[in-house]
Amino acid sequence: MKTIINPSIKLKSSLDREDYEDILTLREYCLEKEHVTLKLELDYKLNKSFNESIGKDKINEFMFYDGGKLIGYMGICQFGSETIEVNGMVHPDFRRMGVFKRLFSLVQDEWNKRKSQHMLLLCDRTSTPGINFIKNTGAQYENSEYEMFWGGEARGATVMKNLKLRKALNQDAKEIARQNAIYFQVNSLEEELTLTEEESKHGMDTFLAELNQSVIGKVHMEVQSGVGGIYGLGVLPEYRGKGFGRDILMKAIEKLKEKQVQQIMLQVAVKNMNALNLYQSCGFKETSTMDYFKLTKK
Repeated sequence: MKTIINPSIKLKSSLDREDYEDILTLREYCLEKEHVTLKLELDYKLNKSFNESIGKDKINEFMFYDGGKLIGYMGICQFGSETIEVNGMVHPDFRRMGVFKRLFSLVQDEWNKRKSQHMLLLCDRTSTPGINFIKNTGAQYENSEYEMFWGGEARGATVMKNLKLRKALNQDAKEIARQNAIYFQVNSLEEELTLTEEESKHGMDTFLAELNQSVIGKVHMEVQSGVGGIYGLGVLPEYRGKGFGRDILMKAIEKLKEKQVQQIMLQVAVKNMNALNLYQSCGFKETSTMDYFKLTKK
């Protein structure tokens, strides 16, 4: 264990390339010492800061330095809802020195300035220090997600029905928001609608699934550091139970393979057994579990 000699804290609304590299270096060292999953969304945040004006009145990035060395990081993410998500890490040689506690107090101060009533704290289930810290905040367990990676072997024959994936346009924003409300109970005001063509600039592509020119579902795809991610997959209720979810998933895999990604991953709620069974049948295997804990303003 080392000693903190020259501490300083950097607070920013968004990441620049230098911040990104510092956080990535810390992340790689933490993962080298501990086999855990960190859901930091760094590539998404960096792309967003390059392509979009982010409000300077909100602090999303919290960095703790010792001299010129980043030893602690905590970040806020907010995806189309009032709830904020928080994840972070501390250099293994600088733990039990109050680094995470100090960063979290700053995150709480920022949260109190916002309208958000709920904060979700994320932690890999195998990270004992992280889980213990979260429990000491008084946060209550909310849910869990499996992170799954594709192994390349799907069970059974893949029947590609007359289904196409069409890249979504800005004019599809209301339809995408409507589907998100159905699948994930996420409601967006019209002025908060995500413009898909802008999201593509950040690296997140949205595709609408169409059958005979009728929209039956959607899926989001992203490539970061050679890893293809599949998110937000859903089938409208009137089309469920007919194999369309499997077809959308397999078509998404094909599109990512065309981009020559090294791996393909997705995340699924542990309690969503239908989706879990679908992903397993298409060749995905669980690699880690992310636990979510909720804090609510008093």
